[in-house]
Amino acid sequence: MRTYLYGRFLGECRGLRPDHDHDYDDELLFLGCLLHDAGLSREGDGDQTFNLDGADLAARFLTDQGMAADRVDIVWDAIALHLNPDLAARKRPEIALVTAGAGYDLGPDPAHPLPPGYADRVHAVLPRLRATAVLYDTIVDQALAKLHKAPVFTMPGELLRQKTGTPWPTWQQLMAQEPSWHD
Repeated sequence: MRTYLYGRFLGECRGLRPDHDHDYDDELLFLGCLLHDAGLSREGDGDQTFNLDGADLAARFLTDQGMAADRVDIVWDAIALHLNPDLAARKRPEIALVTAGAGYDLGPDPAHPLPPGYADRVHAVLPRLRATAVLYDTIVDQALAKLHKAPVFTMPGELLRQKTGTPWPTWQQLMAQEPSWHD
């Protein structure tokens, strides 16, 4: 929910207005924000990175609720891309704002300070409850159980590397691994 409130705030900072006849669909933003970490739940813990597992779980859920496929696709993209801010920023506002809101929930953006007291009001109703520590632990625990969920050079992979101290291979080492083109 904090992700939604921050995403919507950041949309306002960009001059974007919600709803169908304006700049973005507020329902799709809300659903993308609400479900963006569904891949970190027990039900969402599949065999992909958590953002893709979450996007697939959200799509199944929204489809089962009768949501139109084109709307489900937007929510899927928002969740799948929320770890890739440069890509998400190039997509439609619902997708970009899910990513922006999720990032803001991890840490405020000094370029877009919240109005005085806004964060206090949000956190009074939606307390953080050690959110960043729980997020870190959940991502790492999933990766430790299924190493392929944390590929090298991804955010989950980096958190796993930090936890385990395992060094990343260099570019040259990756390219020299068999099978290789040997160039």
